[in-house]
Amino acid sequence: MENNTKMAITPKGLKYLLVGLIVMISGYILMMGGGSEDPEVFNYAMFDFRRMVAAPIVIILGIVIEIVAIMGVFKSKKEE
Repeated sequence: MENNTKMAITPKGLKYLLVGLIVMISGYILMMGGGSEDPEVFNYAMFDFRRMVAAPIVIILGIVIEIVAIMGVFKSKKEE
């Protein structure tokens, strides 16, 4: 066996990991809010489009980016 000094993830893959993390965090930020000050009053704002549709799609997109970053094979400029 030879001593392999290569990293398991390339710098491009690491950038994708960070972008996916930022996208997922933004999806959770989109999901925040919609609470009511008075517990006796129901607030329908928690069922709007942003929280029920847009935020989960953004989170799933972040997960897909993470999967691509982990599973993808990125060639470095030195190998080309």
